[in-house]
Amino acid sequence: MSKLDLAVSPSVPQTDTSADTNNHGLLVLLILSALLAFASISTDLYLPAMPVMAASLHADSGTMELTISGYLSGFSVGQLFWGPFSDRFGRRLPVALGLLLFIIGSAGCALATDGTALIAWRVVQALGACANVVLARAMVRDLYQGRQAAQKMSTLMTIMAIAPLAGPTVGGQILHLLSWQAIFWTLVLVGLATLASLLLLPETLPHGHRRPTSPRAILMRYGALFRNRKFLAYIATGGFFYAGTFAYIAGSPFAYIDYHHVSPQWYGALFGAGIVGLMVTNQANAKLLNRYDSDTMMAIGGLISGIAGMVIAINTWADWGGLPLLICGCFLFVSATGLVLANSIAGALNCLPEFAGSASALAGALQYGSGIFGSALVAIFADGTPWPMGLVVAICGIGCALSAACVLRTTPTFNQLQN
Repeated sequence: MSKLDLAVSPSVPQTDTSADTNNHGLLVLLILSALLAFASISTDLYLPAMPVMAASLHADSGTMELTISGYLSGFSVGQLFWGPFSDRFGRRLPVALGLLLFIIGSAGCALATDGTALIAWRVVQALGACANVVLARAMVRDLYQGRQAAQKMSTLMTIMAIAPLAGPTVGGQILHLLSWQAIFWTLVLVGLATLASLLLLPETLPHGHRRPTSPRAILMRYGALFRNRKFLAYIATGGFFYAGTFAYIAGSPFAYIDYHHVSPQWYGALFGAGIVGLMVTNQANAKLLNRYDSDTMMAIGGLISGIAGMVIAINTWADWGGLPLLICGCFLFVSATGLVLANSIAGALNCLPEFAGSASALAGALQYGSGIFGSALVAIFADGTPWPMGLVVAICGIGCALSAACVLRTTPTFNQLQN
């Protein structure tokens, strides 16, 4: 029996869908990886073009920065709709609708003639992209359980990490050869190709396990999730880590380039090194889950993030250790992603497996919302030094570690009982 024969829970009868999934196991994982990558490729690809776009659209830097925060806002809120919608209508239809919305939004961005229009179309783009991400996670939970779900999530996150690693470079090349509009037309083509790939993606939620989507049912579903203490602990673990990560993303360009006079090229290399570290820990997590439960691995990741955060805070406050220690601390913090996020997401979805779509939506909305909060704090407390970034990352790292400890102290969930 292959791993994908275990895709459906014991209470669900074997179906043609299960057989299709078994025949296309690797292809399914690749498609799910592509869907997850929409979270980063939508922004990373056009980052190198932002100065050119600002000049072309006669917009200031603040307006261009709003294209990112507007995207994150749409990405966070949109998940709350797509999750319950998929619990009622299955996974493939919402993904297809989300991709269509993403394609329309990307085309709108390419045709935008001013900054305001670009922001609006970025929100539309985000509302479509978030469907891909939230439903890809739910599909993993449909197909796998317990440790296996966390292992597959780690594998998917390793593959999707290629997007932020290569995105700025690819975007820069498109800009060099063509124009900034071509970057968004490229996203249109990516959306169309992914939409076509859905023909090879089986439905993972059987009709007998779909749930109603009335407003009252949705509210009751989210209420049940909010009353689940372990679910909240998982979300807090991932949320604190997301906040710290976005604080690092917002503050590291200034800390490296302006304060420590690192060249933009070297900054790109340092940022990429963190992504490589993330990929390594994702794969290590997938292998170590054969011996240890996912909650323990998540707690180890939380501890690493807390220690790394304190190292960064001490370094940026007293300039102790200079640039080398800052690089080490940031690398350690980003690398902890591979231990924290896959396990926290898989654990959250296992708390109420019958509402995997809604759980994935709520988890994503709260965690990406935390990311907006973390980056905003760095901007609010900016004082001309890297200290605000160090302080926020440290607080978030410690919060992540404490939240992971709370998970270990609560009663066992389905995830642990299966192991």
